[in-house]
Amino acid sequence: MAELHHDNHGHTAEVHIDHHHDHEHDHHHEQSFISKYIFTEDHKTIGKQFLFMGLMWAFLGGAMSVIFRLQLGFPDLSLEFLRPIIGTWVNETGKLGQEPYLALVTMHGTIMVFFVLTAGLSGTFSNFLIPLQIGARDMASGFLNMLSFWFFFAASVIMFASLFLETGPASGGWVIYPPLSALPEAVPGSGAGMTFWLVSMTLFIASSLLGSINYITTVINLRTKGMSFSRLPLTIWAFFLTAIIGILSFPVLFAAALLLVFDRSFGTSFYLSEIYIGGKALHHVGGSAILYQHLFWFLGHPEVYIVLLPALGITSEIIATNARKPIFGYRAMVGSMIGIAVLSFIVWAHHMFVTGMNPFLGTVFMLLTLIIAVPSAVKAFNYITTLWRGNIIFTPAMLFSIGLVSVFISGGVTGIVLGNNALDIQLHDTYFVVAHFHIVMGSASFFGFMAGVYHWFPKMFGRMMDEKLGYVHFWCTFIGIYLVFFPMHYIGIAGFPRRYYSFSTFDAFKTFSDLNMFISAAAIFTFSAQALFAFNFVYSIFRGRLAPMNPWNSNTLEWTTKNPGHGNWVGEIPHVHRWAYDYNKPDADKDGFGDYIPQYVPLTETPNSNLEHEAELVKQEKKVAH
Repeated sequence: MAELHHDNHGHTAEVHIDHHHDHEHDHHHEQSFISKYIFTEDHKTIGKQFLFMGLMWAFLGGAMSVIFRLQLGFPDLSLEFLRPIIGTWVNETGKLGQEPYLALVTMHGTIMVFFVLTAGLSGTFSNFLIPLQIGARDMASGFLNMLSFWFFFAASVIMFASLFLETGPASGGWVIYPPLSALPEAVPGSGAGMTFWLVSMTLFIASSLLGSINYITTVINLRTKGMSFSRLPLTIWAFFLTAIIGILSFPVLFAAALLLVFDRSFGTSFYLSEIYIGGKALHHVGGSAILYQHLFWFLGHPEVYIVLLPALGITSEIIATNARKPIFGYRAMVGSMIGIAVLSFIVWAHHMFVTGMNPFLGTVFMLLTLIIAVPSAVKAFNYITTLWRGNIIFTPAMLFSIGLVSVFISGGVTGIVLGNNALDIQLHDTYFVVAHFHIVMGSASFFGFMAGVYHWFPKMFGRMMDEKLGYVHFWCTFIGIYLVFFPMHYIGIAGFPRRYYSFSTFDAFKTFSDLNMFISAAAIFTFSAQALFAFNFVYSIFRGRLAPMNPWNSNTLEWTTKNPGHGNWVGEIPHVHRWAYDYNKPDADKDGFGDYIPQYVPLTETPNSNLEHEAELVKQEKKVAH
């Protein structure tokens, strides 16, 4: 069956459509506000719910970093002006207290890694894009999808509530190492705050697993006719592999947390042995805090790619679209993501070189860590080659995507340094690690998140964000991030230690007080620049210019829907006849689309387009058939 499709240039093409996804979604019915926007099963609305929650957490986590950077960069500054906001966390001398400082660092790390970069990034774009880009009515299970958000919401409420406990939130560092996390009496934040943290993260893990199961099932089972794995957009490959990593690694964190609960509440000694508090020996023997580190980092390193892979997939789509070129090395890009996914599980102990592990074992993890640089480099080179001699359109989304490539390369280079166990032992507890971690994981993933918001905002809300504000937002953020984290490499090499409450009492570190002040000022500037995005985002939802159907002239299927309701396509779903990156093909303009050919356009409509990629796909499919 076929129907006519009109793009935003007024061009018309015949869209071949499919019946096999027909079901009750075609017959829309009136929904109440609660069923449509609160307890919704529509993947697009759930994606927006994750987006709003992720943005809220991002601003809260960023504000926390500004508060403790004020303490680090300006140790003589009175913080009395913050008392109306953070109350007794400002002590009687007008300074941030030592316990609240540790709590802020703990909560900042937890919020940014899990609640923003994991739930906010993957939850938003996996939910919103997977059914739209593969040609499905919705997720495989709308009910489980709804549950995944509400588990996340419950986790968020509990984590937020812990900020108001009399003893404060969890304060064992975002990695929650024992014994601070295993003994309720260790520090004030080890009590109720740590219990809240463990309950919240348990709910978060349940949310992540429900979402991941849904993503994998949807990609495997609900692709429209013609959407083979070799025609999937790279965004879908990234979300698919991310979900697999999450299913395999998050249960290990759950196991680590469960054993922690046993040690805290039931007298076991999985992580505890020969502990003294206030000169009094506790009756715990036989455990090892190193066991917790193994369990945590078995999730912790795949977690790096749980937040990076979606950002890299988003970047692939945006760079190809705005460079007006086919993505360079599609199969190499897919292979590199698979390689990253596999290798991410066997490099966890490079976080533990200073635990006293056997030097031979350290060398094994060092080699595996250096090997993972190969698929990462493949992605970087493929991005650069796609950009090379492209007819680049510098939208805000494109700028953030190019910015991701920049920080991904910069942070990756320092990762090679830290992957060497001999060097890591010297640098491990310094600001060099803080800088590397924030550039390669935090900043790159955040750039991918921003790129995705700018690019798919028209499809989410039917309106355009202001480009000029987007440009200012990008340049302030890009410059600010380098101003914050590049100097940290230098002071880290000089021995500046991380996790210290204050450096003003150490003569050895007073040399760097000006540079530390500069870093804090740059952090405040970068955080303040996000107000531009907040204004642009909220204003554009209500007052932005109405978006055309396909504002970026993109090939993927999500741009074939008109203000989609629950069910996405009114009537039938388009067939897919080609990969997602037919940009700037010879004679493509003869088909009425200018320099691009959407995925639903049959191959017979482009007789002169020299589709080597499609010929190769047919060849491969024949081989598989035989």
